[in-house]
Amino acid sequence: MAIKLHNTLTDRTEEFRPIDPGKVRMYHCGPTVYDYVHIGNLRSFLLADILRRVFEYEGFEVKQVMNITDVGIGGNNDEGEDKIIRGLKREGKEISMQSMKELGEFYTEKFKEDIAELNIKTPDVLPKASEHIVEQIELIKVLEEKRFTYKTSDGIYFDTSKDPEYGRLGKLGKDTESRVENSEKRNSRDFALWKFNENFGFPSPWGQGFPGWHIECSAMSVKYLGETFDIHTGGIDLAPIHHNNEIAQSENACSCELAHYWLHNEFVNVPEGKMAKSEGNQITIRDLVQAGFSPLAYRYFLLLAHYRTPVTFSWDALTAAQNAFDKLKKVVERLDEGGKVDEAYKAKFTEKLENDLNTAQALAVLWTLVKDKDVANNDKLVTLRDFDKVLGLGL
Repeated sequence: MAIKLHNTLTDRTEEFRPIDPGKVRMYHCGPTVYDYVHIGNLRSFLLADILRRVFEYEGFEVKQVMNITDVGIGGNNDEGEDKIIRGLKREGKEISMQSMKELGEFYTEKFKEDIAELNIKTPDVLPKASEHIVEQIELIKVLEEKRFTYKTSDGIYFDTSKDPEYGRLGKLGKDTESRVENSEKRNSRDFALWKFNENFGFPSPWGQGFPGWHIECSAMSVKYLGETFDIHTGGIDLAPIHHNNEIAQSENACSCELAHYWLHNEFVNVPEGKMAKSEGNQITIRDLVQAGFSPLAYRYFLLLAHYRTPVTFSWDALTAAQNAFDKLKKVVERLDEGGKVDEAYKAKFTEKLENDLNTAQALAVLWTLVKDKDVANNDKLVTLRDFDKVLGLGL
């Protein structure tokens, strides 16, 4: 069988066909390092990890890039305050370029610690936006030369009216008008490529300031993966604006397709709604550990649902996941060494994963194997450890 993935670009589940046979190049939107990431954020990084592990399990050579946003004005809202500056204010630190660098470095390291706790493989490249200002400026220059930009009193903007296909990702963008109004914008959906700041920032041909939030992903993906690559992933909240903006920037700059497949994971909710820093209801890996839970129990919890299905986090649900995870570990401890992979179960397991990364059904195959008395204990152990190359539960 072949790997099938649900492509947000077409809203269809499609057979994966790599650009280069036997190789996969993929880009994942990473963290904004102004605070600890919460367990909702971590779901998108787990999607990236499972995707990588499935391809490696099937013998592909994978190149994986995930950006680190340590500068960049706004977010989905171009008028927003730089989140790094917001983080400095929260922590009572001086607002300076050096302080921004130090804050970004601190939370980048905490992010790396968090993904290690979840047994998420470190991407091959973790480029920082602050270290790729030249590449971002060069990309803006290309767009300027092609007449996709215009200048206002506060920055350089992309003119979405020049792109008749703007918003085609998942057919989400055309109905999205969520930006703060700016009377100088030609269109409400236009977005910042560069924002001026007379107090501090990076030099540019247009004036001192900072890159807009969207341009970094376009600049860094082309540097490390080429103008067109196989797969781009992120949380579903990024699809309507950020990812449509990436497509507009990149594809109009190079006159080529950015990525062939776009994958988006759904939210992790809490009973009162979406988990978000802005809502003040975020839970971190540190909170889970302090409450006595294993981070891998949270990984198990997320694997119980398909990545395109919203999940509701509760302490009771995590307790159930911890109990199941502990039970699985005890099963493994009792099994004998020296067996061989059960090919029939491996085929069933692989089939579930090839069906749009269905980890919930893959786990069901795992438990069926655990309970199967006709499979020798030593064969069970080897097969479970084989499955764990994808599941990443540390079995």
